[in-house]
Amino acid sequence: MDTSEFLSWLTAYLAHQSAIATIAIFFTAWVLFWLPVAIPLAMVLQWRPPSPLTVEQKLPLVLSLYLLAPFLLWAIAALQGTTFSTYGLGWESSTLLSVIPGLFLGAFGVGVLVALEGVLGWVSWPEQGWQRLLTALPIPLLVGLLVSLIEELVFRGFLLNQLQTSSPLWLAATGSSFIFAVLHLVWEGKEAVPQLPGLWLMGMVLVLARWVDSGNLGLAIGLHAGWIWGIASLDTAQILAYTGRNPEWMTGLSGKPLAGGMGLILLLATAAAIWGMAGLPFIPCQPTIFSL
Repeated sequence: MDTSEFLSWLTAYLAHQSAIATIAIFFTAWVLFWLPVAIPLAMVLQWRPPSPLTVEQKLPLVLSLYLLAPFLLWAIAALQGTTFSTYGLGWESSTLLSVIPGLFLGAFGVGVLVALEGVLGWVSWPEQGWQRLLTALPIPLLVGLLVSLIEELVFRGFLLNQLQTSSPLWLAATGSSFIFAVLHLVWEGKEAVPQLPGLWLMGMVLVLARWVDSGNLGLAIGLHAGWIWGIASLDTAQILAYTGRNPEWMTGLSGKPLAGGMGLILLLATAAAIWGMAGLPFIPCQPTIFSL
């Protein structure tokens, strides 16, 4: 069987697979193609599963995995006769116009959350905190944009589209958000368990962002990147300290915002904000149904 015959067979095979089977094929191929990179990289980083990952170990492993995703999704899209635009990632100016306000809305939300916790006396902020924070901003921004681009393309793009071929939007959104939340267990282990409800809600808010943005991923990418940018910058600068007066169930178990009530409130407030953004002059958003 030559290459053209194999591609014809593979195209016909995918065309007859269910959405769940196609999703399983993608994730299986993603892991298999990653292992030849991951195994030597893990040896260099001296990481031995199932021991927890340090930040220094996690970042190279995650980036090496994520950089493979666009190539695999491009191959599946080509075999299915579609493009990334079908997944919501076009190269039109409207995408950038949606990313920018999403980015600042996400970062602003994190800032409001921290400020409110400070007013309540739950966290303290050193006098030179602003200088350290400004120094820490660039790298988390770049990492946040890259991670958000890949995760939105995979979960709110490909995965959501596939599930919509056999399910209504609300059920596809629920399923894709559940998978998005559960897969965080791979990297964070048992530490991610208290965050699962928050991660699921985060996925639902990002689906709403795509729906509001006419099926475009721009707003979801920006929003997701803004959250990562804000939280990662604060963690990098190490300028926040809990005062001991904070109820952990509100600020987040083990310091994880999505494992606490304040993080959930932030997500719900963000959902209300992006719902109100539909049709505003500076954002080309109009709610629409999107599908594969």
